[in-house]
Amino acid sequence: MTLDFASQADYLLALLPEIVLSLWAMLVLMVDVFQKGNRVEASRPVVAWLSLAGLVVTAAANGWLLTIEEAAVTGMVAVDSFRVFVNFIVLIAAALAILISIGYLDRRGINRGEFYALLLFATVGMMLLGAARDLILLFLALELMSVALYVLVGFDRRDPRSSEGALKYFLLGSFSSGFLLYGIALVFGSARSTNLSAIVPLLPSLQESPMFLIGAGLLLVGLAFKVAVMPFHVWTPDAYDGAPTPVTALMATGVKAAAFAAFIRVFAVGFAGIYNEWSVVLSWLALLTMFGANLIALTQGSVKRMLAYSSIAHAGYLLVAVLAANAYGAAAFLFYLLVYTLMTAGAFGIVIANSRGANELNKLDDYAGFGWREPLLGAVFSIFLLSLAGFPLTGGFIGKLYILRSSLEAGNVELAVSLVLASVISYFYYLRVVVVMYMRPAPAEEANRTVLLTGPGQLAMSVSAVAVLALFFVPGWVLDVAQRSVASLFTVPGTFFGLGP
Repeated sequence: MTLDFASQADYLLALLPEIVLSLWAMLVLMVDVFQKGNRVEASRPVVAWLSLAGLVVTAAANGWLLTIEEAAVTGMVAVDSFRVFVNFIVLIAAALAILISIGYLDRRGINRGEFYALLLFATVGMMLLGAARDLILLFLALELMSVALYVLVGFDRRDPRSSEGALKYFLLGSFSSGFLLYGIALVFGSARSTNLSAIVPLLPSLQESPMFLIGAGLLLVGLAFKVAVMPFHVWTPDAYDGAPTPVTALMATGVKAAAFAAFIRVFAVGFAGIYNEWSVVLSWLALLTMFGANLIALTQGSVKRMLAYSSIAHAGYLLVAVLAANAYGAAAFLFYLLVYTLMTAGAFGIVIANSRGANELNKLDDYAGFGWREPLLGAVFSIFLLSLAGFPLTGGFIGKLYILRSSLEAGNVELAVSLVLASVISYFYYLRVVVVMYMRPAPAEEANRTVLLTGPGQLAMSVSAVAVLALFFVPGWVLDVAQRSVASLFTVPGTFFGLGP
């Protein structure tokens, strides 16, 4: 089936997954209202399972996009396999967030149907980010995602940390949206278009335009905030630490995947003609992010904040793949996003498992003896941490290896060496948690404490750990799918619009 965006009706087909999930989010909200009426009480488990069902139906609609193609690549919405791959990563992140929220929200006294509706709407925004081929749609998608997340971060209104994190996220997020919007205005003023397909052929004449370059720089700042690279990361530790942990897991995975997909479309594809201008800035940001985040993570006594800085460091690793500006780098980027989503969401799931009642235990000492007290979850957590560090026998090792290869092929030797050195620094704080879990005895009063992750959550964590291991032993088929997915981004095989590997 071929779509011709000259017909507005074809946009409905192009946006089918997002439309399905938006309608499903409304259905979730209405089901919650009708089952409770005007009573103030916790939502029933059916709301969470209904939300998961919505993600499954959306995944089916997303897979259907592979059966259609565009008549011309000039529409606001991209209908390509790159979008489909990113959407599946975002849907996986949302599903994991919902699974680990079951039981957690009840203990915190915040089990309300609007939590799941907001989570689904945020997911719609993430999916639109990966599909945006026009800067206006990009901005609308970013705001849809962000507004829902502002509320989700502060969802636990009785927790001062949650309110503080939401306020900081909202203020800095609004500030970054201003940068993005001014950047779009300047790009439009110089290019007379906000469509990336229309801007590409104009780049030879625009690369000397101060207005266009300043606009591109403001766009870079706005997107750098969303992917949490240094020095635009200052909201991240407090927002991640204060937010309910399922929300933190979604922000660290789905939001990062969607924002990086937008980064690829805007800079590595749309602005490939001015690669020399933006790559210098992005290289310094990558170096600062990889080393700065890992060094700060070394000083953290809270496991949740340590994972927040770990997420920032991984944004630096992903920037290295973006800077490779070749087909292999884009495929490595998608492969690493998938592995990163599984291991990061899984790590935050274990943080929930080690809670005590409504209180999360985030101090490093709170994990003493956890590996012996909960052998399965201790082993799962160890797999996630080792994969985040990039140890052999894990998918994280293969993902970093692919990024290193793409960087070396692009001639970015300094970035490749820096990635290796930054990863070595991270070994200390990842392995420190493993050592505490297995080599420090648990306090006597903690010896018989039960795990606070429900059966579905434990199953999801176990499956994620198996997938992380499997992606080391059989990574080829996923990388092949990733390479086919990025093929639609290239006009010349193996290059980003003519940029050689």
